Amino acid sequence: MTRIDTCFARLRAEGRKGFVSYMMAGDPDVETSLAVMRGLPDAGVDVIELGLPFTDPMADGPVIQKAGQRALDGGMTLDRTLDMVRSFRTSDSTTPIVLMGYYNPIFSRGVPKFLEQAHEAGIDGLIIVDLPPEEDDELCIPAQAAGLNFIRLATPTTDDARLPKVLQNTSGFVYYVSITGITGAAEAVAGDVGPEVARIKAHTDLPIVVGFGIKTPEAARSIASIADGCVVGSAIVERISRGDRPEEVLAFVKSLADGAHRA
Repeated sequence: MTRIDTCFARLRAEGRKGFVSYMMAGDPDVETSLAVMRGLPDAGVDVIELGLPFTDPMADGPVIQKAGQRALDGGMTLDRTLDMVRSFRTSDSTTPIVLMGYYNPIFSRGVPKFLEQAHEAGIDGLIIVDLPPEEDDELCIPAQAAGLNFIRLATPTTDDARLPKVLQNTSGFVYYVSITGITGAAEAVAGDVGPEVARIKAHTDLPIVVGFGIKTPEAARSIASIADGCVVGSAIVERISRGDRPEEVLAFVKSLADGAHRA
């Protein structure tokens, strides 16, 4: 079992919902980013989703696009992102970390070398948004052989004919994208999301975690109540982008985590 599997098994045993927080590695700089990351577990975060900066983030909205560009402008690279994870692991050996990004930097590094380095650094899972199930031999299957979960996204347009293919090699959890479009574009509505989560649950025993469009503690509670957990990204990154101190960002994250855990 990976740290992700262990985390969701514990949450299930406790009858609690999970809270996943997204942040961009190196935004606005490594020192600030690492300070926020180190504070996330105490703020109630169950799983950390760490963005890998990339020059062409096609699934991301303006807030996360700009965060990635700030990180790249500051010299953030794949190696520095992995070093950030290594630094985090010196004081936290239990909180799961999911690396979210795009395939190009991994392909450029070489899949075997990347997987070896990611596992050694302390990465537990991958979300690579531009690799469809038809390309599972590229990274998904090798990643799972290397001990990393490969987390797939399902969306409102993933119909019953497509869903089995999406779920085929997914592990850790299923990330349900609550809205069509890019991150931060609209607000998730539990009444719309609930039937879709139920539909996916009929096809898998994996936890279903809902992301995109969750911006407040109330929304986190509402969405988590109809799933196994929720993800918040753009609302947190926005606080970082406007210059909030790490402790201010973490106080906001705690309010979101508290909302999800009350579900």
